[in-house]
Amino acid sequence: MLKIGFGYDIHRLEQGRKLIIGGVEIEYEKGLLGHSDGDVLIHAIIDAILGACSRGDIGQHFPDDDPRYKDISSLKLLSKVHDLVSKMGRIMHIDCTLIAERPKLASHIQKMKANIGEALKIDSDKISIKAKTAEGLGVVGEGGAIEAYSVALVDL
Repeated sequence: MLKIGFGYDIHRLEQGRKLIIGGVEIEYEKGLLGHSDGDVLIHAIIDAILGACSRGDIGQHFPDDDPRYKDISSLKLLSKVHDLVSKMGRIMHIDCTLIAERPKLASHIQKMKANIGEALKIDSDKISIKAKTAEGLGVVGEGGAIEAYSVALVDL
């Protein structure tokens, strides 16, 4: 049975943090605030996969008050989700949209896809990532946050 899951995440940009998106460290004066590394793209993907499998959300599996997950790489969390899902079925496709006014993300997309594919043990051609701006609107458009949307197709 094919099932679809949807994921969304948003994180505030803060001084003094590394900017990590899709497991790629991107040179920028701010980074994403979060209990883990704040990787907004990976968090949206995790929620999409868990949703397709009717397994709750990222916070249920990796609570933000659990010290084991403090500053952890979100790619490690994604690998753990893969381990859970691989017992149930297989991931067929991941489609994502990143929304950030700054920095420009397009040049990092191939590396993001490679990182995600490696964590999920799927070919990177089964992963689509698009980068958009918010056209100056809202907290994202004002450069205060980055958000991500994701859809996962899983064969259970």
